[in-house]
Amino acid sequence: MDVSQYLEVFIDETNEHLQNLNTQILELEQTPDNMDTVNEIFRAAHSLKGMAGTMGYKRMQDLTHAMENVFSKVRDGEIKVNSAMIDTIFQCLDAIQEYLDNIQGGGDEGTNDNAAIIKSLNGFLNGEAPADDDNEAKDDGEAQGTQTQEATSDSGKNKWKDIKLAEEQIDVIDAARKEGKNVVGLTVYVQEACILKSARAFLVFKALEELGEIVVSVPSTQDIEDERFEYEFSVILITDATVDAAIAAAKGVSEIEDAVGGLLEDVEASDASQSKEEDEAEVTLPEVTTGAVAATGKTSDTAGNRPATAEKKKPVVNRTVRVDIEKLDDLMNLVSELITAKNSLVSAATADNEAANDVGEHIEYLENVTTSLHESVMKVRMVPIESVVNKFPRMIRDLQKKLGKKMELYMSGEETELDRTVVDEIGDPLMHLLRNSADHGIESDVNLRKERGKPEEGSIFLDAYQDGNNVVIEVRDDGNGIDVEAVKAKALERGTITEEQANQMSDKEIINLLFLPSFSTAKVVSDISGRGVGLDVVKSKIESLSGEVDVKSTLGVGSTWTIRLPLTLAIIQSLMVVVGNEKYAIPLGNIQTIESIRPDDVKAVQQKEVINLRGNIIPIIRLSEILDCKSTKAEDEDLVVVIVKKGDKQAGLVIDELTGQQEIVIKSLGKYIQRSKVISGATILGNGEVALIIDPNALI
Repeated sequence: MDVSQYLEVFIDETNEHLQNLNTQILELEQTPDNMDTVNEIFRAAHSLKGMAGTMGYKRMQDLTHAMENVFSKVRDGEIKVNSAMIDTIFQCLDAIQEYLDNIQGGGDEGTNDNAAIIKSLNGFLNGEAPADDDNEAKDDGEAQGTQTQEATSDSGKNKWKDIKLAEEQIDVIDAARKEGKNVVGLTVYVQEACILKSARAFLVFKALEELGEIVVSVPSTQDIEDERFEYEFSVILITDATVDAAIAAAKGVSEIEDAVGGLLEDVEASDASQSKEEDEAEVTLPEVTTGAVAATGKTSDTAGNRPATAEKKKPVVNRTVRVDIEKLDDLMNLVSELITAKNSLVSAATADNEAANDVGEHIEYLENVTTSLHESVMKVRMVPIESVVNKFPRMIRDLQKKLGKKMELYMSGEETELDRTVVDEIGDPLMHLLRNSADHGIESDVNLRKERGKPEEGSIFLDAYQDGNNVVIEVRDDGNGIDVEAVKAKALERGTITEEQANQMSDKEIINLLFLPSFSTAKVVSDISGRGVGLDVVKSKIESLSGEVDVKSTLGVGSTWTIRLPLTLAIIQSLMVVVGNEKYAIPLGNIQTIESIRPDDVKAVQQKEVINLRGNIIPIIRLSEILDCKSTKAEDEDLVVVIVKKGDKQAGLVIDELTGQQEIVIKSLGKYIQRSKVISGATILGNGEVALIIDPNALI
């Protein structure tokens, strides 16, 4: 069977199960006796094992099977959860992630059997004793966890012998014997990697019914049809065929691991006509609530107070629909064409006043349609940032152990939605900032924290919320804060700044030096930080997404890193301007005001042009010089200045004229221009011309 067509689904679902397992195991570490969590982990491990087996990834199947065995024992109350088990399970998840990374890289799962992890897992099954050497020595690709079943004697596998029969069933069997027929008991074992086990059982029933009549099955046929059974079932068959023929018929069905059977001896009627399966006490599975927010299930309030314990309930039914991103891109391109068509109509209408009266209503209708369609498509593209931030509690737990610091991560706003293309890119920047807070932010000295009036346990907060047409993500901590003098000393030592510059720079400007490439104040280089690759990567990545990153810090109190991102990267509102004889677009989100400035109001400070705008000194940038196109304005004419903002910095962009506000479709120039500093893309205007989009962030 060719399973390559299911590879994308396998990768998506494995990622989901891994994230769920990470979250649930963090929860289990805090509440080891929570059986809801244990059941959820068992089910996720079971699903992973089945998926891996179906896809033919034997090593992943073996590893997940060993993990499933451990949680089966935990679920049955035979072994207890402890910190050593949690650590081993996390190693197991990392190994599964490694398999998945190999598969995503276009290859197989790899050659790492992870025998040491499987040995540790099997050790927990034996009271944390070392795993059986025989099991470890087997190298035939069979799952370690299945050894127990295979070692079981045939008599233990002949579960058909335990079937209790009702009187009417015994009468049927007696009559068959008188006719010289064989009464065969059969127990069939379905492979645990099988996903459609009820379908396999149905095929076995069909094969056996060709040989004779099935008197009874355990579990019942209804339970088997509803998949209310493990990976085995037993039947009593009346047939003219031999036992071997019946076994061969069952084994002839694919994904049947084994079938054992024999002739049924004389039986007596049981007092109860129910099967053994039905005699067992009914087990009511607890209602599952998933998804603790942080390592302890605590949530953060946006005000930054120490949060109260609260559990977030998530919908039981998964309402997410998977859509191929390429299909969304095609849909977005169609919307782009529609907007271009609308702009063409606008151009035609403004070119001829008489025609404008005729097409005005049509334009208005088209505008309403395109706006609605745009909003609908954007909603389809929007996904919660939860998929990115859910992996961070596990990361902070690992850093806590590695750094020997007590700290906790509190998260809020995971439901905040962003464009899928943005969400896919923000994981690494956020990881850098969190690791920075854990390593540089939270103090190592507990006594120092006490002296500063802080609790022993450091707090790191990750908060996300929507602010207008932007999403803001804050990473903050109650740690040491940034030592401005240490940063200044490092910059002087490296020759990044001169003594004269250092004396004139504000604290804010000195802190911003941390965003320079290869700039690090870490005294010790480790695998966590101190290699100078972090904050510059964060800055460049966020700015490539048309966002901005800012930091505020108070020594001894803590730091707050703020990332501001646009909701979408595809269609934006912009101000259309003319510089020289060329048209440009400036994103409306960056613009504060538009001013008319007299030429003699432009002053020079440190050989740079500035204006005094209502008490604020703002540098101005003449776009005609930056873009190398001659201005059409005379020197004595008033300047049209567009005031733009990036964080708390402002600048004035000098243009020749305004042409109005317009909704534009961003077209990337990445394939054609490798390094465009001030141009973030282009758009097609209604008359077919191309207008370049100016990036105010890069200019500032």
